[in-house]
Amino acid sequence: MSCAACAVSVESMLKSVPGVQDAGVNFANQSAWVIYNPNATTPTDLQGAVRSVGYDLVIDTERPQEIKEAAQQRQYKTLKARTIWSSLLALPVVIIGMFFMDMPYANWIMMILATPVVFYFGRSFFSSAAKQARFRKANMDTLVALSTGIAWLFSAFNTIYPEFWHQRGLHPHVYFEAAAVIIAFISLGKLLEEKAKSNTSSAIKKLMGLQPQTVIRISDNGQQQETSIAQVNVQDILLVKPGAQIPVDGVLTAGESYVDESMVSGEPVPVHKTAGHKVFAGTINQQGSFRFRAEQVGGDTVLARIIKLVQEAQGSKAPVQQLVDKVAGIFVPTVLGIAILTFLIWIIAGGQNAFTHGLLTAVTVLVIACPCALGLATPTAIMVGVGKGASHHMLIRDAESLELAHRVNAIVLDKTGTITAGKPGLTAIHFNADDNTPDTAQLKSILLAMELQSEHPLAKAVTTALETEGVHPVTLDSITSITGKGIEARYKGRSYQVGSTAWVTGNGISLQGALANKIGEWQAQAYTVIVFAVDGRAAAALAIADQVKASSASAITELQRQGITVYMLTGDQEATAAAVARQVNITAYKAGVMPEEKAGFIKDLQQQGKVVAMVGDGINDSQALAQADVSIAMGRGSDIAMDVAKITLITSDLNTLPQVLRLSRNTVRTIRQNLFWAFIYNVIGIPVAAGILYPFNGFLLDPMIAGAAMALSSVSVVSNSLRLKLAAL
Repeated sequence: MSCAACAVSVESMLKSVPGVQDAGVNFANQSAWVIYNPNATTPTDLQGAVRSVGYDLVIDTERPQEIKEAAQQRQYKTLKARTIWSSLLALPVVIIGMFFMDMPYANWIMMILATPVVFYFGRSFFSSAAKQARFRKANMDTLVALSTGIAWLFSAFNTIYPEFWHQRGLHPHVYFEAAAVIIAFISLGKLLEEKAKSNTSSAIKKLMGLQPQTVIRISDNGQQQETSIAQVNVQDILLVKPGAQIPVDGVLTAGESYVDESMVSGEPVPVHKTAGHKVFAGTINQQGSFRFRAEQVGGDTVLARIIKLVQEAQGSKAPVQQLVDKVAGIFVPTVLGIAILTFLIWIIAGGQNAFTHGLLTAVTVLVIACPCALGLATPTAIMVGVGKGASHHMLIRDAESLELAHRVNAIVLDKTGTITAGKPGLTAIHFNADDNTPDTAQLKSILLAMELQSEHPLAKAVTTALETEGVHPVTLDSITSITGKGIEARYKGRSYQVGSTAWVTGNGISLQGALANKIGEWQAQAYTVIVFAVDGRAAAALAIADQVKASSASAITELQRQGITVYMLTGDQEATAAAVARQVNITAYKAGVMPEEKAGFIKDLQQQGKVVAMVGDGINDSQALAQADVSIAMGRGSDIAMDVAKITLITSDLNTLPQVLRLSRNTVRTIRQNLFWAFIYNVIGIPVAAGILYPFNGFLLDPMIAGAAMALSSVSVVSNSLRLKLAAL
C-alpha cells in the first residue's frame, strides 16, 4: 500500500465480500483484521477481493512475518532502483529543457529519455490508477498518472507533428521535463516512506525472540531431556540453568536463584526465588539452577499475552487519512472535469482559434495542477522536522506521531528508567559514632572486600560507589555468604556482618539512637537499607535506591506549565511510588501496576477524549507504548521499547520531552502553511490556466509558464519547510 487512501480501498473491498461482518486495515504496519462467517466466505475469497483492486493478502498462518519482511525487502529494492534510474534519466531532460531547447533534435532526445521514466519506471502509477478507476476510486497515483501521461502525450504530439502548430502560427512547446521530474520526485518520497515502514515488525520479532526454542524437561525417572518448547505441557517439570531465559510460566519446585524480571515489572533489582515462587516466560535466571513446574504454556504465558496485546494495539489504530490523500479523491476528478469543461467552452465560444486555444488551455490546466506542491507539502516538513529532532537527541520513526504530538494533553510516565535512573545506587552511608569500632576508612575497605564476594544484586551498587570513591579492599581472613540474607566475615580477629535490617536484628544486633532514627527516615522514603555490624554492634547503615534523575522535576514542571496532565505508573510498591511522585511534583500516580494494566489505564484516558503520550523504557512498557496515541521510549532502555515506540529520546535527559512537543507544533504549523500555499496556488492557477482572464485582457497562460509556476510552487514549499531548521526548541 502506497498511501492512506490505499488502506481505505483495501478495507472497503474486504467489507464488500459476502459474509464479512467487519474489517480494518492498518496502513502503518501493513496488516488487516477481518471478522467473517466461515460458512459464507473463506480466506481465499478475501485474498481474491484484495487482489482485484491491485494489492495482495498474505494468508499463510505459519510464517506471516517472514513473508511480510521478504515482500517489504523486494518492494524497497524495486523502489530504490526506480528512484535512482528515473533521477538519472530525468536530470539531462531538465538540463536540455531549461538551457538547450534550441539544440538540434532537443525534443527527440528529451522524448527518448523521458519515455522510459514515465512508462517503465512510473508504470506502477498507471497500473494503480487503472485499478482504482475500475472501482471509481482515486488516489495520488491517479493524479500522478494523469498529469505525467497527458504532459507526455501532448509533448510527444508536438515533437512528432510540430507543423500542426506552425501552420496556426504557434510554437509547439514540450513538457517532457515536467513528466520525468514528477516521477522521480514521487518515487523518492515513496522510497523514504517504505524505509520507515520496514521496521514496524521488529518489535514483535524481538519479543518472540525472548522465548527459547528448546527446554530441558525432567522425565518421571529424573532424566534430563532437551525438547522443543512447542512440546511442553502443563505440569511438566523443567530445568533452568544460570543465564538462561525461562521458557514458560510456572512455580519453583526445587533450587533457588535471583531472576531478572524487569521485562514484566520494569524494576531493576532481580528477585530472589525459592520453592513456591512464580516465574514468568522471557525473564532471565541470573544465579543458580532450579526446577519449576509449568503452569501456563503457549499463548497463555505472560510473555505471549504481552506479544498479543502489542499486536492488537498496533493493529487497532485506524489508518490516518492524510489530508492530501483525502483531497486527491476530489481534486483529481475535479481537475479533469475543469480541463474537459475548459476545452468544451473554448470550442463553443472560442471563435477562430477555438480548437487551438481549447487544447492549449486544457493541457495547461492539467500541467499547472501537477501534484508536486501537494505531494511535497507534508514530506518535506516531516523530513526537516525529523532531521532537527535527530540533532536534538530525538529519533522520530513515524510521521504520524510527529504530527499528532502537538495535540497531546495527557502524558503517562513509567517510573523506573524514565523518571529515575533505572538501577540501584548507593544514596548515603551513616556511620555510628563508637570508640570501639575501626575508623570509617578501614570500615569501608572491609565492607568493600565483603561486598565484592557477594552475589546479591544490591552489592554491585555498594562496590561501584566505594570503588568510585577510591576505596581499596582488604584481604579478609574468612567469609561466609548466606544467600538472600547477608554476609559474615572475619578480619584481624574481629567479626563483621552486612545484610538486611531483618537479618541483623534477627542475629541479636540492636539498632539504637541516631542510627535507628536515620534507618527509620530512609525506610519512610522507601529506600532499601543495609546494616554493617562489627562484633555484634551496628557500625553503619547504607541507603540504596533507584535515584530520581536530575532533569525529571524540571521536565515535568515544564509539561504541566504547557497544560499537560502528567501521570506516573509503576510496578513498584506504594511507598516508593509516593516518594518519587513527591520529589517530582506528580499528584496522579498508580503503584503495583502490571503491564496489561498500564495499557488499560491509557485506554481509559483515551475513552475520556484525551490524546495520550506514553513514555517508557522497559519491555513491560511495550504494550502501553503500542496502545498510546504517541509512544516515546527512553533510548537507554530496552530495544523492544524503542522498537514499539515511534519516537525515541536518545538521551536519558527528560527535558527532551517538552522539546518533542514543541518540535511537533512547529512541524504541524509548517505543514499547514505548505498545504495552504499548495492549495491557493491551484485555486488561483487553475482558473487562470483555463483562460478566465482572456475575456477581460486577452491573457492566456502559456503551458511553459504553467510548468515554471508549478516548479516555483514546489520551491516555495521546500523553502518554507527549511525554515523549520531555524525554529527554536
